[in-house]
Amino acid sequence: MKKHLLPPLYLLLIALLLAAPAHAQENGSVLVLTLDGPITPSMTEYLSRGIKIAQRDVHQAIIIQLNTPGGSIEHMQNIVEVIRGSAIPVVIYVAPQGAIAGSAGTVITLAGHLAAMAPSTAIGAASPVGSQGEDLGETIQTKAKEIIKAQIRSLASHRGQEAIAFAEETVESAKAASAQEALQVGLIDFIAQDIPDLLQKIDGQTVETAKGEQTLNTANAAYKHLNLTLIEQLLQALTNPNIVFLLITIGVQAILIELSTPGAWVPGFVGAVCLALASYGLGVLPVNWFGIVFLIISFVLFILDIKAPTHGALTAAGIGSLITGTLVLFNSPGTPQFQRVSVWLVVISSLVTGGIFAIVMAFALRARSTPIQTGSESLVGSVGLARSRIARGKGGQAQVEGELWSAKLAPGENTIPPKEQIEVVAVHGIHLQVRKKH
Repeated sequence: MKKHLLPPLYLLLIALLLAAPAHAQENGSVLVLTLDGPITPSMTEYLSRGIKIAQRDVHQAIIIQLNTPGGSIEHMQNIVEVIRGSAIPVVIYVAPQGAIAGSAGTVITLAGHLAAMAPSTAIGAASPVGSQGEDLGETIQTKAKEIIKAQIRSLASHRGQEAIAFAEETVESAKAASAQEALQVGLIDFIAQDIPDLLQKIDGQTVETAKGEQTLNTANAAYKHLNLTLIEQLLQALTNPNIVFLLITIGVQAILIELSTPGAWVPGFVGAVCLALASYGLGVLPVNWFGIVFLIISFVLFILDIKAPTHGALTAAGIGSLITGTLVLFNSPGTPQFQRVSVWLVVISSLVTGGIFAIVMAFALRARSTPIQTGSESLVGSVGLARSRIARGKGGQAQVEGELWSAKLAPGENTIPPKEQIEVVAVHGIHLQVRKKH
């Protein structure tokens, strides 16, 4: 009897083993990436890494949770290329509530194979600006707008004419829309409360990827978040103008300390690292390089005030130049608000920097006026004992600070007997000029 039961049991076990992979594929997991903040090169690297991981681990979809005020056209184009080249469906989800897909974020949203927004979010205002954040000239602006609108028509071709027309308006006249308005015109596919709700709503959707048509089965799919690496977090932080400004001020001060105290390699190393990191941020942010001139002038003025007898006038001018240079560098007219440096941070940091140099100047002035305190000259004013009779024309010996010296009488002094307290008036080579201690 048992022998007859074994083959059916084996067949049942084999069937379960074969069914398990099929079930796993049917309800495969979803990878969630978070793009939060201005569009930067580090985001492109993060997204590319996420797509490679999704392909390696056989995730059936990627959800990009997007919250951005925008960024440069170049960085936007790089992200669009990565998304459209993905063999795995990419779903753009503007979230959490209160998030925006502004400017370049609008085009990135349309680049997704599916697009969704959380309630109380917004999309639009995609008018192009220059690399420095300024308004473009009429001819250049027209060219940039036409290129972006052509790309939008391509990305939104499956969404209908109303969606295309609205998307073009976001470029032409900086029009924006709420999540509900975007859904009504077909600019997005869904409004979802959260990621589990989104997984339910995209379930069964068929999308066209670089690998061909794929149907999503996400109703019961698990999802996991892909965090930024330490390097990616660092590069993202270096696109914050406030951090870049602090790195510049710390770096320059550290270099100046190194130059004033050669051999103390720590300040020089710290300064070089800070300036190298700041240079990366300056290469990404929309800055006005003319501001660098004022920054250089400010630190030159700080140094000159230590050498010149102006007693703080040049330091005050340096503080003013530092504030002006920083605001010109980061806050030129037309620079987007999210890429501007905090005015209060600039003022406070500049005052602190000026204060540090003022302290250095005070120590330098004090050092100039302080008598020499090393070598035999430091004995002037010291008190000692006559070890022998010190007579005019003959001299004698005196003990000062534990050492025995040849001593001569100061002008106007008479004989000093042994063991009498004496005071050093001057030092002439190896001889002390002394008088009685009064």
